[in-house]
Amino acid sequence: MPRPAPTFTAPATLPEVTRRLTGQYLPDGELPFPRTRPADLLSSLIRTILGQQNTRAAADRQYSALRTAYPRWEAALLDGPDGIEDTLRGAGGGLHRSKAASVHGILSALAGPDEDGPLTLEHLSGLTDETARATLEALPGVGRHTAALILLFDLHRPAMPVEGNLDRLARRLEWVPDTWTGARVERWFDATVPRTTPDRLRLHVAGVRHGREVCLSRHPSCDACVLADLCPSAALLGPG
Repeated sequence: MPRPAPTFTAPATLPEVTRRLTGQYLPDGELPFPRTRPADLLSSLIRTILGQQNTRAAADRQYSALRTAYPRWEAALLDGPDGIEDTLRGAGGGLHRSKAASVHGILSALAGPDEDGPLTLEHLSGLTDETARATLEALPGVGRHTAALILLFDLHRPAMPVEGNLDRLARRLEWVPDTWTGARVERWFDATVPRTTPDRLRLHVAGVRHGREVCLSRHPSCDACVLADLCPSAALLGPG
């Protein structure tokens, strides 16, 4: 028999942590939808792929180089993975080969076996959350995290992307055990955070900013942390 799905419980401090983080990093209360994401879904997905294991500056350079070389994605499809790789390499950053393979794989999957299908993802807006996620995750190089980013930031669906900063936050607050995998932590967030786009968007953006500015992986600034009195790790990691 299949094992039953685990049941996750929201910690009592989740609402207060969310309130403090959003007050600290999103004081105007507006929904922090990025204004710099590409307008169409396919371009946004490709830009997201370039950002994997890459700095924002390098990913921006790579994306700009692709758009200069290929004003239409059909041209990138025709040029092939080697041409895309050369373009990415010229822009700097890393993982040129794997990113080129993912970009070309996505374009090929959308074009279909006859390479005459429309290179677009705009149809995702008419799909349910789960179907849109499954469609994205079926594309080369698109995992659960990348799909969640597109769902939340571009389709405005209540997905919950969890990267290193939020994962670290949950462990330091002892919301989840250290023995859990990153995938299980992501499932925990998805099960416990209120399933609305505003709630998840604010927690994701504020949590990421907190991790980059205060709750660093090494030498966190616990003395400047708005969560210090709620965080069991502050006594261990803070200044002695």
